[in-house]
Amino acid sequence: MPRIVDLIIENATILTMDAALTIIENGLICIDGDTIVHVGPGSKSAPEFQASKTIDAKNGLVLPGLINGHTHAAMTLFRGLADDLPLMDWLNHYIFPVESKMDAEFVYHGARLACAEMILSGTTTFCDMYLFENETAKAASQSGMRALVGEVLYDFTSPNYGPIERGFEYTQNLINTWQGHPLISIAVEPHALYTCSPDLMKQANAIAVRNSVPMAIHVAETLSELETIQTRYGKKPFEHMESLGILGPHIIADHCVYLDDSEIERIMNHGVRVITDPESNMKLASGVPRVPDLLDKGIVVGLGTDGCASNNNLDMLSEMDSLAKLHKVHRMDPTVMDAVTVVKCATIEGARALGLSDRIGSIETGKKADLIIVDMNKPHLTPMYNPYSHLVYAANGADVSHSLINGNLVMENRRLLTMDLAEIMASACEQAEQVKKWTRNR
Repeated sequence: MPRIVDLIIENATILTMDAALTIIENGLICIDGDTIVHVGPGSKSAPEFQASKTIDAKNGLVLPGLINGHTHAAMTLFRGLADDLPLMDWLNHYIFPVESKMDAEFVYHGARLACAEMILSGTTTFCDMYLFENETAKAASQSGMRALVGEVLYDFTSPNYGPIERGFEYTQNLINTWQGHPLISIAVEPHALYTCSPDLMKQANAIAVRNSVPMAIHVAETLSELETIQTRYGKKPFEHMESLGILGPHIIADHCVYLDDSEIERIMNHGVRVITDPESNMKLASGVPRVPDLLDKGIVVGLGTDGCASNNNLDMLSEMDSLAKLHKVHRMDPTVMDAVTVVKCATIEGARALGLSDRIGSIETGKKADLIIVDMNKPHLTPMYNPYSHLVYAANGADVSHSLINGNLVMENRRLLTMDLAEIMASACEQAEQVKKWTRNR
C-alpha cells in the first residue's frame, strides 16, 4: 500500500546543496506536511509514495529557497526616496528623520510588500532588523515566509518603544510571543557600535545569551565607523566587542567591509557569522569586504540585500550575480567567488549564518520543505551547461515559478497564493502619500 504524501515534485534537476553538492537529474522530491521525506532520481525512485498533488517541474531547477541574511523589510516604502548619498548623510538627514514618524501600521504594510517581493523572486527566509518588528513578524507569518526578526536597539529614543529600557522589554516580549512558532524566530539586534553604548551592547548580549537566540548587528560597514570607534574606544570594531565580552558564535555581523587580519582572526576564533551585502555596499560606496579571505578562513558567510532604500530591490538572484562580479573585478581575478560558492552563500551557508541549517538550506530527507523551482524554459537560460552558472550569471527573480515554505505552496506558476498582491501594492501606495508629506515638511 503506497504512502500518501501531500506533494510530489517530479521532472526536476535538483541542486540539493548537501555536503556533497549532489545534483540529481530527472529528480523526484516527496513532501509530507512540512518535511521532505524522499529525494531521489526518476519518477520510479519512490513507488511507495503517492501524492494528493503533483507538480511537474518541466526540467526546471529545484533548489533550496534563497536566504536573505540581512534586510530592513519595511524600507520597501522608502525605495528611491534618497539615492546617491553617503551612508551617514543618507541615514542622519533622510532615513532617521522619516523613520521617526513611522508607526506600526506603516511597518506592517511595508513588510507585506517586502514579503511579496521576496516570494516572487525566490527568497523563502529573511533576517530583518527594523522598528515595530512584531508587525514584520506578523506580515511574514501571514505570507507564509520564514523569518528571523529583531527590534533595532540604539541609544536615542525609538519611535516604537521610546527609551532603551523599554526596547529591552520589547525585545523580550518578542521572544516570548513568538517562541515555538514554526516560521518566526527572534534575534536581539542592536543597530551598530556607533549608535549603541557599551552598556547597551552588554545588556543586549545578556538577553540573547539568556534566551539562546542570535544577536545581529551592523559592524565595520564604513571607514567613518572605524574612525568613530577608534576615537571613542581606542579599538577596532571587533576588538571593541571582544573587550566587552560579547563576541561568540551567536553573533551575526552584517556588512564587515573593513577588516584587517587581526579582525578576521577575531571573527574566526569566536565563531562569528558574517552577512555580506554587495549591492548596498556598492550603491552607498561603503567599500568592498574581504569575503574571499573570510571564506578561506572557514568563516560562515551568508548573503543579504540590505533594505530597499539602499539596494533598491530584494532580488537574491541579482544579489548573487553582484557578489560574484564585485569580487572578481576588485581582485582582478575571475576565479574568485565562483558560482558554486556564491549559491552556497545564498542557501546552505546562509542557513548556517542564521543558525537554521538543521532545518533549511539544503534539500535532504528530514529537512523542512523550503524550496523553489526556477523555470529554465527561457531564451536567456537556453542552453544550460552548468546550473550553478545559470543561477548566478543568467537567471533573475522573475524566473522563479514556484515557492514552497515549510511544506506550504506559497507561489504556483508565478501566482502568489498567500497574499492579495493588488491589495498589498495599493496599501503601499497609500503609505507612500504619508512619506511624501513627511519629506515636504522635513
